[in-house]
Amino acid sequence: MNTKKLALTFADRCRNILAANWQAHLNTIKADAKGSKDDIYSSKVHYMIMQGKPYLWVQEGDIHNMNTIIDERASLSVSSIVPGPLMGLLRSVKKFPARVALAGDIRLLKDDKVQVVTESLAESVVSEHETVDQASYAVSAIISSATTSCRSRIENLDWILKESSNYNVYKFNIRSCSYVDGSGGTHDVEPNEVKAPEADLLMPFSEQLVDGINQSQIRRRALILFCLEYYKVTARDALLLSVDHNGFDVLAKVLETVNNSTSNQQYHWKEFRFNFKEKAQDVESFCRKLVELEEEALERVKSYSGLG
Repeated sequence: MNTKKLALTFADRCRNILAANWQAHLNTIKADAKGSKDDIYSSKVHYMIMQGKPYLWVQEGDIHNMNTIIDERASLSVSSIVPGPLMGLLRSVKKFPARVALAGDIRLLKDDKVQVVTESLAESVVSEHETVDQASYAVSAIISSATTSCRSRIENLDWILKESSNYNVYKFNIRSCSYVDGSGGTHDVEPNEVKAPEADLLMPFSEQLVDGINQSQIRRRALILFCLEYYKVTARDALLLSVDHNGFDVLAKVLETVNNSTSNQQYHWKEFRFNFKEKAQDVESFCRKLVELEEEALERVKSYSGLG
């Protein structure tokens, strides 16, 4: 474990969010036959990243289709995925899911280009299906622990493919990019630094990993142990906040003040960053490194208590 390593850059966090999600809020300028209006129209669309650019599936009949004929300017908002009990917890501490805000131009693809993008999407679906089918017990145990409401990315992408005839496909050309943190702070990022990997073998499974680990009391106790062993803080509870190739973030309920009376002890939720010594290339290596950390932390406890 390397807790001293610097946290992820804003560009890293943007790439992770774009690689993990498959849906976004698209904003276009309302328009009619007389031209653009001042109002903004927003709706949820599906997307994928190919060659560093977002490609969007917009349902036929959506007003975006009319708006973009008159005015190609648009913006895209992609939030980090926050499954299970995490959303309620973030709201209670007055935080919001981090998100990526993109501004640029949106252009309708011709049929030959649509076929290329759709084939790329199909390849991604097949690849993710194979990863799940071939997963080790350690991976499948965590993923299967996720709640049924935590719909997998594969299911959503499969659905897009089956319904693709009812959608128009657009290319989104990025002009500017910002990372918006959980407190609402905005951080500008160079657009050429946020290109998500073409074949990310970890982030597409992040939602199920986060929810699966948070649904396990044993795994959450391990997160508490990590806080104690690597940050020397005692936590009453802990939840996994996010995962990535370099490590993971944890929200832990830690002691804020200590009074003479234990009944007056106050706790608050604080974020902690844990970095791997080496990058996890895929979901298998991430779970393996997590198990290794759990074993390492337990060995440290045993050595302190004389049980080793």
